[in-house]
Amino acid sequence: MNTALPGPVLILGLGWSARVLATRLQAQGVPVAGTVRDPAAAPDDGVRRFALRADAIPSPDLLEAVAQAQAVLCSVPPDAEGDPALRLLQPALLASPALRWVGYLSSTSVYADRGGGWVDAHSVADSTEATGVQRLRAEAQWQAVAKERGIDSAVFRLPGLYGPGRNALLQLAQGRARHVVRPGLVFNRLHVEDLAAVVIAAMQRPTRDGLYLPADDEPAPPQDVLAFAAQLGGFTLPPAVAWDDPAVSATLRRFYASNKRIDSHGTRAALGWAPMFETYREGLEDLAAALAGHGPALPDAGVD
Repeated sequence: MNTALPGPVLILGLGWSARVLATRLQAQGVPVAGTVRDPAAAPDDGVRRFALRADAIPSPDLLEAVAQAQAVLCSVPPDAEGDPALRLLQPALLASPALRWVGYLSSTSVYADRGGGWVDAHSVADSTEATGVQRLRAEAQWQAVAKERGIDSAVFRLPGLYGPGRNALLQLAQGRARHVVRPGLVFNRLHVEDLAAVVIAAMQRPTRDGLYLPADDEPAPPQDVLAFAAQLGGFTLPPAVAWDDPAVSATLRRFYASNKRIDSHGTRAALGWAPMFETYREGLEDLAAALAGHGPALPDAGVD
């Protein structure tokens, strides 16, 4: 097993979850750079940032960073044509003398509704919804780059992420929590620290066409998660509303329309990985302890 991490690492789309990964990589001595829309607004955290915008030509400094990176991970959301970041940087990636691994943060939205059934890495990615189709197109584009270069790649199909800065406790505290109920609906989740760990594990075990579905151990109804957070933080639950109520936005209704469970056993076996936070309970308990000023405080990556 190859346990050496590649470096430097370039992260396209250095948002909330990617900043947690960058912190973990830096702690292991890996140089990290990333792209954002506006580098001037970025925090001073030791990560060099380059502007990357769809309406601008990549700067010479960014192209030099691409040429130096041994690993490139993309977390930029797709559009109708696939990955907008890849369209801008594909020539530089294909010409890079250093590149040996690429990764793409995708979503379990690539799978159609299973009525609560299970999906794993062998399941057919059969979504017909726009978001799922766009994700699949972006995945294929990154895999094509890896194939043309003859290098290793990893696609991570992710469930809902939570962690410091984004969680049910904060939503309740800020009055933003929505108590939407669809009977029989369950979701898997993944703590952002567990996402960082699984990406690092994939970098340490590079392979051709890697496909990973990291998730926690308990697909659970969203109202159960919200109720547990309310109990932990001493909050009052907002009134429940049916998922198909006209008061629920179309975007939120689409989110609640797909019902599936994620089987991550194949990912765990392939990468020697297991989540630090096995269910939403452990994750929320850790976040509550950090907010209260005691317990293992995880780094707050902030909000995009």
